[in-house]
Formats: sequence, C-alpha cells, structure tokens
Amino acid sequence: MGDYRDVVEEVYAEAAEVPQAALCCTQSPVWELPGLVVPQAMLDRNYGCGSTVNPRDLSRAERVLYVGVGAGLEVLQLAYFLRREGGVVAVDTNPKMLAVAAELLEEAARVNDWFEPEMVTLQEGDALDLPLDDASVDVVGQNCLFNIFTPEHLTQALRETRRVLRPRGRFVLSDPVATRPMPEHLAGDARLRALCLSGALPLDDYLQKIVDAGFGTLEVRARRPYRVLDKARYRLDADLLLESVEVVAFADPIPDDGPCIFTGKTAIYVGTEDAFDDGKGHVLLRDLPMGVCDKTAEALSSLGREDLTITGSTWHYAGDGCC
Repeated sequence: MGDYRDVVEEVYAEAAEVPQAALCCTQSPVWELPGLVVPQAMLDRNYGCGSTVNPRDLSRAERVLYVGVGAGLEVLQLAYFLRREGGVVAVDTNPKMLAVAAELLEEAARVNDWFEPEMVTLQEGDALDLPLDDASVDVVGQNCLFNIFTPEHLTQALRETRRVLRPRGRFVLSDPVATRPMPEHLAGDARLRALCLSGALPLDDYLQKIVDAGFGTLEVRARRPYRVLDKARYRLDADLLLESVEVVAFADPIPDDGPCIFTGKTAIYVGTEDAFDDGKGHVLLRDLPMGVCDKTAEALSSLGREDLTITGSTWHYAGDGCC
C-alpha cells in the first residue's frame, strides 16, 4: 500500500478547499447552543462520523486537545464550554486544513461575541508524535481520524494520547467500526482508507486496542449505522455494514481482573431484601436498575440467581453505573 498517509494528506487538502459532502458525513445533529453561531463553511466541512463534544466531559477541564482539526467545528464547540485563552489546542498534519480552520475561527469570532481566536491554539502536529508534554491535558477528542490508521499506527496514536492525558483524563472518540473483519483488498486500498471506509476494525478489536494502550475504563455511548460497502462495488461475498461508535476512554489503571467496559448493560434486583450486595462493591437496591460494566454483568449472571435480571447491551451508556 506504500505510505497511505500521503493519500490521506491529498484527500484532506482537497477537502479543506472544496467541501466534500460524502466524506465522513456525520449522523449526529450539530450542537445548537445558546449564543453559538457556526459559520456555514464549517458546517459544510463537518468531516466526522459522530460527536466528541459533551458538557459532562468538560465540567472540570482546563485544557483540551483536539486531534485532526478539520474546519474547526468541534474546536469551536469545545471553546464554547471552556471559554479561556489557550483552553483548546488543535493539531493537524495538513497545513491547508489548519489554514482553513484559522480563517473560519476568525469568522466565528466576528459572529460570536463570546469567542476570541486566542481561545484556540492551532498547531501543526502528528497524532503519532503529539507535540505536547506528558500528562498535560484533561480531555482529548478525535472524530473519524483514528480509523484511518493502520493497526500499527493506531496503536502508536492511542499510546500517544494516553501519554498526554492527566490521570483520569478522558479520551473521547468517534470512529467507524466494521461488523466483520475488513477484507485485505479493501484494507490495503489507501484511498478508501482515507475516505474513512476501509480502516474500520470490528468493535471488539477497536475496544481492545484502546485497552491495550493503557485505558482502564471505557464507555460506549452510541452505536449507529454508518455506511454499507455493497458487494457489487466493493467485490465482496456479501454487503458489509459499517457502524459509527462514540466511546469515552478514561486514563485510569487497568484493574487486575480486566478493564471496565460499559456497553449499556443493567442489573436489576427483585428479591425479598431491600438490597443485594455481591460483596465486590456492587449494591443493587431492590427494583432499581443499575448500569454495570460487561465484566460485572457476566459475574452477576454466573451467580444463577432468579432474583437478578441482567439486560443486554444497549450501546448507549449514560455514566450511571459502577464496575
């Protein structure tokens, strides 16, 4: 495949100058917030497959890193919540994309009284070698970028992200994933990889990559259809569904018994006592559902108790449970 990153640079240099309507078209509505006006040119270049901006991730954040600036849409949204000089650092390898983002952030300053361009620091930099110190940011976001990387480069990018995060910092990701392994003739196609189509990993592999980089807790917040690679155009035995996921990974240690991965499972106790205590830190009040990680759900299921109900994954976790 050669260096696929050269093709990525070409694709996004063009996308910076001329909007590409089909490139990573997001399925999540853009935040509409009081006093936030988004320049139309930013919306036209919204190259993502979900959203990585959520107020609950930013309540205590002083410094946020955004990897792959795009046209600056999510950078502007992050600045909306932080509202501090230098609060958002955005890095990108593509000079044309950085230039477009800088121009559009200047436009955003003209139509938003609260926004000053100094709130965002734009910097040329590579996700594989981030130009930031260890443990220097509270939150990192990336939207539909890491799926472009080969597995080896993905491992490197994830480790770099883990390095720059402070303890218990949050890594917010949105990427396509595949419902079965990607055939080699597609995975090796540099242009399809640049178009966020052929670099997608199966969800379990994607989550394991994040864990292997040193993230001890993961939350799957959303999972939805993204694209279909049809068998006719892509030379497949059967159509291949891609999905987009939104995941938050916490920079905390991996427990001895394995990572805590929340996929929306719930435990409900309906016994004769007021509560059920499994002796491992999980106290279920009678009749009240509690979110549990997949590891805990499996352990509770193995008890074989008729007064416990364990629901399946909803792929929508709101941070209301325990591991």
